[in-house]
Amino acid sequence: MSDQSKEIDINLLGGNADPETIEGEPLKWLSPLKSPFQIVGFPWLAQDGVYRRLPLNPGVPLPSAVDTLAYCTAGGQIRFRTNTSRLVIKVRLAGPANMYHMPATGQCGFDCYLGDPGNQKYISTTKFNHKDTAYEAQLFRWDTKRDFAVTLNFPLYQGVEEVLIGIDEDAAVSAPPSYSSNRPVVIYGTSVTQGGCASRPGMAYSNILSRTLPVPFVNLGFSGSGKGEPELAQIMADIEDPGLYVLDYEGNTGAAENIERTLPVFISILRERHPEVPILIVSKIRNDGDRFYEERQELFNRRRLVQFENVQQRRAEGDSHIHFADGIELLGEDSISEITVDGTHPTDLGFLRIAQSLAPIIRPLLNL
Repeated sequence: MSDQSKEIDINLLGGNADPETIEGEPLKWLSPLKSPFQIVGFPWLAQDGVYRRLPLNPGVPLPSAVDTLAYCTAGGQIRFRTNTSRLVIKVRLAGPANMYHMPATGQCGFDCYLGDPGNQKYISTTKFNHKDTAYEAQLFRWDTKRDFAVTLNFPLYQGVEEVLIGIDEDAAVSAPPSYSSNRPVVIYGTSVTQGGCASRPGMAYSNILSRTLPVPFVNLGFSGSGKGEPELAQIMADIEDPGLYVLDYEGNTGAAENIERTLPVFISILRERHPEVPILIVSKIRNDGDRFYEERQELFNRRRLVQFENVQQRRAEGDSHIHFADGIELLGEDSISEITVDGTHPTDLGFLRIAQSLAPIIRPLLNL
């Protein structure tokens, strides 16, 4: 066998292929389920005690895929302030990384931002063996104590069964600073909404927007399974004091007749409970490959028109709180071929562009 054909040892490609060894003074371990930590993105956490995006007993039948995907922790965040010199996290997952087109760091990892809302800066992502279902990872280590607000973003595509936060034994933890508004943006949709295929959790567009605006988000993106069932609208309507609903589920609907059937019902259920909460309908982002398939382009245009006409009709009937965002415009005009993983799921740059396009639309709807 020639040298060129030998398998390359990835551990030789830079110093960070393996999880780093965590050494130093003993830490105290804290559960983020207890005060003064704040956990957002799981509206039923206090009731059910699990990191799950939908209630354990919703009172209405859930599609089996949605019920399973509800354990994916996309959009969840742990928030607190601390003056520790070290921050370490212990994580127990429901399963290992197993996706071919998405990094393990996005599927199973946490990432860390420091700073007050609106001024958060990325510092690190957990390092772990992608085959493991439990890991311990250091997020930062300094020579002296430094006081910061911390935001930890949960994995996008794996369940999290337990999290512990490790800090200096003599460090303090206090409540995080407030958002601009505590009313959550509740976003419902597809795998793109859930965060596929971001390289790390903070790059899902709901998490980017939560830093930009800054407000809490509830991410109800269900990979391949955001199909507009009325049961999901009923559950969403139960979330307390929503600031905005975003419906971004076109990509999972198939034939145009499906979204034509489901969208009016979905909106009506939300409106019955929340007559003045803004609703933003977001049509599907472009797939540049559609240009080679006339029938796909035609389907894209038909579904987009269905959503636009629904919004126009409701506004004509007096609902001034419903709005439409054109997915054609979300990725920008330049380099559209270069910002997805597979034509459908954005790269980090694609997610950034979506968030940058939606932020000026969402901000006035929240009166920020």
